[in-house]
Amino acid sequence: MTGYLRLEGLTKRWAHTTTVGPVTLDIARGEILGLLGPSGSGKTTVLRLLAGFESPDAGRAVVDGEDVTGLSPARRRFGMVFQHYALFPHLDVGENVAFGLRTDGRTRAEVDGKVAEVLALVDLAGFERRRVQDLSGGQQQRVALARALAPEPRVLLLDEPLSNLDPTLRERTRRELRAVIARVGITTVFVTHEQEEAFDLADRIALLEAGRLAQVGTADELYERPADLFAATFVGRANVLRGATARALGARDGQVAIVRPEAFRFGDDGLAGIVRTRRYTGPAASYVVELDGGTAAEVLAAPDAARPGDRVHLAAARVLTFPEDG
Repeated sequence: MTGYLRLEGLTKRWAHTTTVGPVTLDIARGEILGLLGPSGSGKTTVLRLLAGFESPDAGRAVVDGEDVTGLSPARRRFGMVFQHYALFPHLDVGENVAFGLRTDGRTRAEVDGKVAEVLALVDLAGFERRRVQDLSGGQQQRVALARALAPEPRVLLLDEPLSNLDPTLRERTRRELRAVIARVGITTVFVTHEQEEAFDLADRIALLEAGRLAQVGTADELYERPADLFAATFVGRANVLRGATARALGARDGQVAIVRPEAFRFGDDGLAGIVRTRRYTGPAASYVVELDGGTAAEVLAAPDAARPGDRVHLAAARVLTFPEDG
């Protein structure tokens, strides 16, 4: 069964080199999909291909059965929230939100009613006459979201939607953004390089590496069952162990062993080493253990499990193995 929004082999090349793709994805109606990956992985290019700001060299984009590959951005009926919000400083909040409504034949009363409706949806009721310069970063982000939602788009696209916010505001704004999208029920694709943001906002995550789709799944699936070495080391924290150390954990020749910090346990036998540092994090502490042979391993354990200088042994509750070449 195909999704409401479908990417079929989307490919973008520059200078005869395939930079992105082919990317094939099915996104269900009302689903929130996060495009996650390091800088240069192609996630923004995929979003621009979806929005119509770039034309693919191969493949197509289909929405609700309609091929939109050849349509202009305006004719696709997608809402877009840019990284820097792109609000008009000379217009007040209401005029910013109404900007995309002036050209579709609505009366002034209809426009005003729609503006009030979407501002209430993003918890900014009564902000119509406020200047955008007087708003906080989080409020500006919600104005940009209201403007994108006002024309009732089929799909919502978000480019690094929280990157301009202070770290202290991001967690709260993530919750607010997720709640708004859930209330609207709109199919959403957003770009991020922040794992925590992807985990909090997305129903599923598409992980990109060097233009290829490395893995698609829920946060749990990417963390617990990574498809390859890149996915295992990019998503979450991971101890990468090679050679004799990896073989001691059950890896075969030519394999890398991956152990999450919380999967290590202090015990009476296992990998031997010395605790070098301890960092208190509340209910747990993060320990760095220098294993015999020089490899450093991170261990997440109880705050009183060990002290710097202790000679310890580490057993692994769960080990993932991958070919060294990825």
